Amino acid sequence: MKMPSAGDLAPPPPPAHVAPFLGLLCSFLVFLPGGGLNAQEEDFLEIGGAIRYNLFFTDYESPAEPNDFQFTWDTWRLNVQARSRGVGLRFEYRFYPTFNTHFVKEGWLDYAFSPETEVQVGVTQVPFGNLQYNSHNWWFQLPYYVGLEDDHDMGVKLIHRRDDWSFMGAWFLQPEPAGPAGGEGSFGIGGAGRYSYDLLPTPGESNQEKHQGNLRIARSLSHGPGEEGGRTELGVSLQGGGIWNSVTKAWGRRWAVAGHLDGTWGPWGVKAQVLRYGFSATDDEGAGLDRVQVGAYGDTYATAARATIATLGVQYGLEVERGPLTGVNLYQNYSWMGKAETTFHDSQQHVLGASVAAGALFVYFDLASGRNHPWLTDDFGVGLGEGRADARWNTRFNVNIGFYF
Repeated sequence: MKMPSAGDLAPPPPPAHVAPFLGLLCSFLVFLPGGGLNAQEEDFLEIGGAIRYNLFFTDYESPAEPNDFQFTWDTWRLNVQARSRGVGLRFEYRFYPTFNTHFVKEGWLDYAFSPETEVQVGVTQVPFGNLQYNSHNWWFQLPYYVGLEDDHDMGVKLIHRRDDWSFMGAWFLQPEPAGPAGGEGSFGIGGAGRYSYDLLPTPGESNQEKHQGNLRIARSLSHGPGEEGGRTELGVSLQGGGIWNSVTKAWGRRWAVAGHLDGTWGPWGVKAQVLRYGFSATDDEGAGLDRVQVGAYGDTYATAARATIATLGVQYGLEVERGPLTGVNLYQNYSWMGKAETTFHDSQQHVLGASVAAGALFVYFDLASGRNHPWLTDDFGVGLGEGRADARWNTRFNVNIGFYF
């Protein structure tokens, strides 16, 4: 992988199409009320973490072999939350032995100006789509694999809630810092050792994300009196940003827009979302790209430069008081990705499963199937780009066992 030089890491000025996002956010910050709500709260420090294992069996394209059935160490992580004189900290660092990498998932400072308004600075979640997740399962939904679900970047985010409304605005200079990829590398902005997918520089395509603006507006509607009646959040999200090619010294652009719904009706839960995204990027020779390189966990792959993704997830929760068991969630999640390039082939993902809570233990039982999916295949990374017309449905039964403390 071509890594950017020291000169490339100096942030170039933002492209013109990002300026409206920066102006909006700066104006909002200037006119925020003071008061320092959190200054009155007690100082604290909490340290926690988790360990997780994966037990899985795969049915992919190749003939069956013993390694289709494995029991692996998924991850272990360190979590820190703290507050001192009104300034808060939230931090999470993850280690993935299976992928031989480790990295920051999130790490920000926060301050509440009032009960309604808070600012976060650092590696914070991008306010786009259903939050915190657009899924009920361990696998996420297809937007995650193109960087549009539970994405985290480096910048500043403003959150304002009033009555039933939620407003979030953010500006991100660049993606979150990367950890080592495959056991080697530096903690820079171009490496693939990371939690969330980002556009990354690769040989011949020296592109990277710069100067991203986000705006998310949502309203929460009550279904009846009390919490048992449930609520539904309806929202729209906008995202725009630059693509900097460190070889051609030229700017490209990227954008995404989504409409989303997250509702609960008694024991039922529904998450639905439709989004469109686009990357206008060139290779190092200046030619336009119909596929761009994104990466996480140490490797990159090609994804369609323009696509529509629709997702639907349904969940049913059961309260259980038997031995250590405290709850069971049953769910079905489906994603479809239609690519703008007419010669490309659609991608799909379907997850049928259940999650079980027992004190600090949380376990996912997932039957995950995918067609032209980058992870559910013997050919890692193939699927979200051009895909294959004859791609079969591949299946993985996965049990993720996590102890959270």
